[in-house]
Amino acid sequence: MSFSQWLFGGIENPYKGGQWGPLHIAVMLSCVALIIGFSLLVKHSSNKERTKNTIVFSLVGAIAFFEVMIRFVQCVKLYHLHLPEMAGINMLWIILPKPWCAVSCWVLIASAFIKKPFFYNYASLSAFLCSVIFFIYPGVGFNNVHLLFENWYSILTHALLLTTSITLITFKYTDFKYKELWKVATCFVLTFAYAFAEIFVLQIQTDPMYFMPNGDIQADILRIPYGLYLAGYIAVIFVYINTAYMIGDRETVKKFFAGIRRKRTQEVRSAE
Repeated sequence: MSFSQWLFGGIENPYKGGQWGPLHIAVMLSCVALIIGFSLLVKHSSNKERTKNTIVFSLVGAIAFFEVMIRFVQCVKLYHLHLPEMAGINMLWIILPKPWCAVSCWVLIASAFIKKPFFYNYASLSAFLCSVIFFIYPGVGFNNVHLLFENWYSILTHALLLTTSITLITFKYTDFKYKELWKVATCFVLTFAYAFAEIFVLQIQTDPMYFMPNGDIQADILRIPYGLYLAGYIAVIFVYINTAYMIGDRETVKKFFAGIRRKRTQEVRSAE
């Protein structure tokens, strides 16, 4: 295999079941090692904030490199090599991020410049969810005989999503407070609106956030009725986001349950 073939493909690359193989496990362990290493590096740094910023910008810089590089590769495949796999593809399809994982990549990149806690919350929650789902059951990346550039793009961007999202949390860039939850909820609503635009307006993707009928997860992996899948999809996202805020804003949670207990005590006393 030549470097050009590795970078641009155009060769036979048979499917193989690479889930939970040595490479899959090694990549996850590497993510854990990086997260721990970054925390130790900051702990022993004389200028903690500067070290944190350097690490975060290095991580989002790596994400940006892969996001730009994959678009360069796809442009060459479409306009120079004219590969059959690119039939029906246009520049809009190449430029706009899709699916959810790619959207999360650009959200993480944006968070490093926006520098707002609510946006770090949104970016880390979105990226962590995408990366966890990928590593539980990777549908791409590990599953070919030859690990071409596009395979490594999938593997390494998801590894960066996992590492960066947890690093933002451990560095306390995030601040999960219920009073700010509406901002994160708005970001997620806009993300779903963007997904609907890709499906029904731009028509460049059929299921960018995995909620449409007969999608890969619902039809091929879980194999359950769509109504049940959609209900579970909504419930998982709601519980996932709420759990992050329950952990991050324990004082508000304690006050909430204390208020419920006081109300019940008053009701019991009134009944007596």
